Amino acid sequence: MSNDKVENSKVKDCADKDGAVDNQAAESHTATHAESPISAFSLVKHDNGIAHLVMDVADESMNTLKAEFAEQITQVLAQIKADTSIIGIVLCSGKPDSFVAGADINMLNACQTKEEVVALSRQGQMIFAQLEQLTIPIVAAINGPCLGGGLELAMACHGRICSDNAKTALGLPEVQLGLLPGSGGTQRLPKLVGLQKSLDMMLTGKQLRAKQALKSGLVDDVVPNSILISAAENLVLSFSTKGKHYHKSQRKIGLVEKLLANKAGRNIVYQQAEKSVLSKTQGNYPAPLKIIDCVRTGLEASSTQGYQVEAEHFADLVMSSESQQLRHLFFATTEMKKEQGVADVKAEAILKAGVLGGGLMGGGIAFVTATKANVPVRIKDINHKGINSALKYSYDLLNKKVKRRFILKSEMQKQLAMITGTVNFTGFKSVDIVVEAVFEDLALKQEMVVAVEEHTQEQTIFASNTSSLPIHKIAAQAKRPENVIGLHYFSPVDKMPLVEIIPHENTSDKTISTTVAFAKKQGKTPIVVKDKAGFYVNRILAPYMNEAAILLLAGEPIDKIDNALVKFGFPVGPMQLLDEVGIDVGAKIGPILQADLGERFAAPAAFDKLIDDGRLGKKVNKGLYLYKQPKKGLVAKLTGLIKPLPSKPVDESIYLLLGITPKGKLSAETIAKRCLYMMLNEAARCVDEGIVRNARDGDIGAIFGIGFPPFLGGPLRYIDSVGAKSVVAQLSQWAEQYGERYSPCQALITMAENDQSYY
Repeated sequence: MSNDKVENSKVKDCADKDGAVDNQAAESHTATHAESPISAFSLVKHDNGIAHLVMDVADESMNTLKAEFAEQITQVLAQIKADTSIIGIVLCSGKPDSFVAGADINMLNACQTKEEVVALSRQGQMIFAQLEQLTIPIVAAINGPCLGGGLELAMACHGRICSDNAKTALGLPEVQLGLLPGSGGTQRLPKLVGLQKSLDMMLTGKQLRAKQALKSGLVDDVVPNSILISAAENLVLSFSTKGKHYHKSQRKIGLVEKLLANKAGRNIVYQQAEKSVLSKTQGNYPAPLKIIDCVRTGLEASSTQGYQVEAEHFADLVMSSESQQLRHLFFATTEMKKEQGVADVKAEAILKAGVLGGGLMGGGIAFVTATKANVPVRIKDINHKGINSALKYSYDLLNKKVKRRFILKSEMQKQLAMITGTVNFTGFKSVDIVVEAVFEDLALKQEMVVAVEEHTQEQTIFASNTSSLPIHKIAAQAKRPENVIGLHYFSPVDKMPLVEIIPHENTSDKTISTTVAFAKKQGKTPIVVKDKAGFYVNRILAPYMNEAAILLLAGEPIDKIDNALVKFGFPVGPMQLLDEVGIDVGAKIGPILQADLGERFAAPAAFDKLIDDGRLGKKVNKGLYLYKQPKKGLVAKLTGLIKPLPSKPVDESIYLLLGITPKGKLSAETIAKRCLYMMLNEAARCVDEGIVRNARDGDIGAIFGIGFPPFLGGPLRYIDSVGAKSVVAQLSQWAEQYGERYSPCQALITMAENDQSYY
């Protein structure tokens, strides 16, 4: 677009009252460039001398930065520099509720060498530096997600104003993909929000809401979206009037930050950050330490060196196996979001939901239904105590958000009003789905099916939150078995992302698709699994847990077993997990798996002694570990970083109870491998038997359901990386040493013989 075409534009604003791009401007721009590829960037000049630089990526719901945009941005910047009548720029988005969601990850996958990635990073750094070096002020007007490369773009501007839209969020979440901000983010963020806050944001991928961003100094103001553009223009004029293009943050600097303003103080922060990172990641994720090094180099050496180190580290991470696996996981989950439960079978809308049981699971299911799915939910329990317990569950979670200023109290009250309770079935006649979360008892669940069918509509879905009972048995007495399905949540429901959806052979396709859609609305990642004992997650978990128990009975200390698996990459070890879930729960699932799947699922008989001794785990403060601990120490005020707390001590009396003397002869690597390979073998069986639809679902189920190390990509991807031949050889060796439970399944043997892989 030539300068006089810009000047002749009649468009007065880059956004209408709702923040959407003016259609007239978009149509005009498209018409002007009909003969050439549509640029993602358009410049619209206004009578006040301010031009709006509008980013709107064609045919995409959200803006993402792509490598091919470099030339487009360079052309626009040259145009701005050539037009001396432009006194300032407002950078805004052409999408209604999104600024820039980040960089397009596909362009990283296209890079074949480290040198290509370094060049890509340096290109981004140089383009953003050109923005920063403009001699006229440029202000970013942010509405909606401003993440990753989007925030790096905004930080290169001289000022930032964001809307108070609930969808507005600012952050650098690259660490979650095993990466770091590669276009200057590690250098600009510390200067805007301070050293500690910047490390906290980049090392965790934490996103700030509008008011948090303002308090931290990341943005200059927060305004309603209806006046966002005019507020950004006023800030541009303010900068121009003052002759001051680089706006200094007005955030309050606290005493701790003042104390850390010298090199010695900053070194304390770096050291504590490194300790905290290593404690949490066990050294399995290289990105956090490289982020710290980038920040340190920029602040202690020079920005020039900081940018160079950022590009080098970014390239190392892009080429690392850890990031490649995390990116595979990202693409897999993105792909799943687009899928229906059954292809070409449309889901019915869920407008009202019911939950049976006000316990921990029922309360959690009600919470995500009301707050995430925005669906009114009716809880039915046998007494008011259960209902009150479920309501308190939601109140406590929402009240925390109010205290942390994530939501207003009025929003909390609005969400709580979505949850109601009853001791009979009043209000159930209009519900579209009933999620049953009563005790794990087959006869009771069968009774619930019959009762629900009497008190609901003909098309109401009955979804059982069971961890082990076959769905076809639960549906055995149903008048409408086509409406019965399994919907297995994991505890705690508000945090665990996975649900298993289990249709039995008579479940209708409509019921499957509707249940999958409902789970997605609750913020869950659903996998559809076959109705067979243990489904998928518990089936691959049981052999892993049993092997850990066998190692314990062979004399390996409890904490040594757990530490070995945590070091390998699991969030908690198998012994601690047993305590968390409940030893009695594990005891109930074991016999069901053994009866249907064979002796390899037989749990060590010695564990009956734990239940006889009342050791049910954390819920009764009596299990494998001691739970009556002193209160946690205060956070170190000087550093503002939480130091790793000592782990819970093992209850040493357990060894006497089980009649064993802990010796610890095996290496941590052997312990981890023996437990892990039992899981790999079972995961391969599940794919072969069609328990999961494909290897992708098997990997996502293991990562989101039981915390399989994400940086390894899941059990099936891990088999690929190690090689089926190697896995089979190791399992065969152990089968000779320790027994038949280690025998590799036929699917793995066939893969090894034919040199096959899952991906």
